[in-house]
Amino acid sequence: MVRRVSTRRSRAADGYAPGKAFGRDAPVASPPALLRKDVAPAPPLRGNYAAIDLGTNNCRLLIARPSDEGFVVVDAFSRIVRLGEGLAATGRLSEAAIDRAISALSVCAGKLRRRRVTLARSVATEACRRAANGDAFVARVYDETGIKLDIISAGEEARLAALGSHNLLEAGKGPAMIFDIGGGSTEMVLLDADDADGPHILDWHSAPWGVVSLSESIAGTGSDDPATRTDAYRVMREKMGEALSSFAARLPGGAALRMLGTSGTVTTLASVHLGLARYDRSSIDGLVLSTDTMRGIAERLAGMSLSERASLACIGPERADLVMAGCAIFEAIRRAFPCERLRVADRGLREGLLVQMMQEDRVWRHNGAGRNP
Repeated sequence: MVRRVSTRRSRAADGYAPGKAFGRDAPVASPPALLRKDVAPAPPLRGNYAAIDLGTNNCRLLIARPSDEGFVVVDAFSRIVRLGEGLAATGRLSEAAIDRAISALSVCAGKLRRRRVTLARSVATEACRRAANGDAFVARVYDETGIKLDIISAGEEARLAALGSHNLLEAGKGPAMIFDIGGGSTEMVLLDADDADGPHILDWHSAPWGVVSLSESIAGTGSDDPATRTDAYRVMREKMGEALSSFAARLPGGAALRMLGTSGTVTTLASVHLGLARYDRSSIDGLVLSTDTMRGIAERLAGMSLSERASLACIGPERADLVMAGCAIFEAIRRAFPCERLRVADRGLREGLLVQMMQEDRVWRHNGAGRNP
């Protein structure tokens, strides 16, 4: 739901620095084919916009204001909440997971008020789509935080992720692919990036496996026995490969794909490649690596024990148990859609929400024609 709200600069919790222009080095375009057609433009607003993405694993907030270069980040927040923990076994969001999510959303609500946000949209994805108590959870979130969550479809999730990240696609001819490895699902978007009016979606696919759902479906990922871990990795990779097979069969053959990955998995692989002691978004967003390099890193991480993965500064104990599943999903994507290079994006659904809201309010311009607040 798009919601108008009456509502010391600090460093962002998820790598965004307040005051940083989004799209400064790669201006964000807003191709009409990627934008919703069913919402009438509202009168132009001046002020801060906010996007909340409540996923299966993370709760993420981005607050920004329009600028000549796209938008400037005002504040950001990210917290691991594991909303989908146990969902595969029970079909329901657990009370512990709900409490973690509401705690994080309460922080978001406070930031909306303090930053005087004038327009916000908050969305929930795969965990709430699957959960029998998803609607009840949304109602409780509104009662306790004032945030009205929209449970969006997989197609809308894919479109928004593409809208928020497509400007990082490498220049070239032929089709392009954007993938987003989430906690509960993985979205794949095939784009025609050669259209004179900007990229538009040719096809999309939502695979029912993300890092949380796949981790919980396979035993042995945290085993101390290397052979057991190897077998678990193989099974996860095969499961994801099966989930991609129908989409791969639909794609035209012969053309080399330009590939863009937006997810915690690909940013983690890139961070390990760079040997970062702590996450640095400016070093990661837009980084280009060979897929062979990424495959080697994925295989190395998958072969590590849980404690070894947890000891890496850019992974830590909170995410160590999910890394193997992310690596297996990436490897399945690499095998299904061969390419030589991958560009890494630390942007996606939240940025897509912001672009969409600003465009609908007629404060979004690109190619230097932006409008300052």
